[in-house]
Amino acid sequence: MPSNVEIKARVTNMAELTKRAKELSGTEGELLQQEDTFFFCQNGRLKLRIVQGGQSELIFYNRPDQAGPKLSEFHKTSITDSENLKKALSLALGVRGEVRKTRYLYMVGQTRVHVDQVDNLGNFMELEVNLENGQSPEEGQAIANDLMQKLGVKEQDLLTCAYMDLLLKEKSG
Repeated sequence: MPSNVEIKARVTNMAELTKRAKELSGTEGELLQQEDTFFFCQNGRLKLRIVQGGQSELIFYNRPDQAGPKLSEFHKTSITDSENLKKALSLALGVRGEVRKTRYLYMVGQTRVHVDQVDNLGNFMELEVNLENGQSPEEGQAIANDLMQKLGVKEQDLLTCAYMDLLLKEKSG
């Protein structure tokens, strides 16, 4: 399975983070409106990502809940009929919840830098260092740590869990 090293953090200064991401990528970033529907799943996580005006994907992934860089293994499948698939999976597995976000994507080398505004949660940053064949998770962690510093992300802002988990905590707490 493909894998990446991931970091997620809360953002206190969105303008500064966006400025640094633009400088590092040399681009204005790509705007993505995303709706992720999470389904109950025995192993790992399963979500249907619907991208407004873009390609929808069914994504399975497995990742530990820990602060800082973490290895994530995933499998993606392109979807052409997302609404019918969403209905079938909802009926078969049940819906755990939904996450809606406005995301700016910046590519910095082999890393996807996401600057996210998540509905009902706030502002976040996510790094996904896509590991190349033969590249170790430690090499990916070094890249992620370096980018974290360049973007001004502080250790105390790191998150251990997914947006879905944060939304469920908000709802129950």
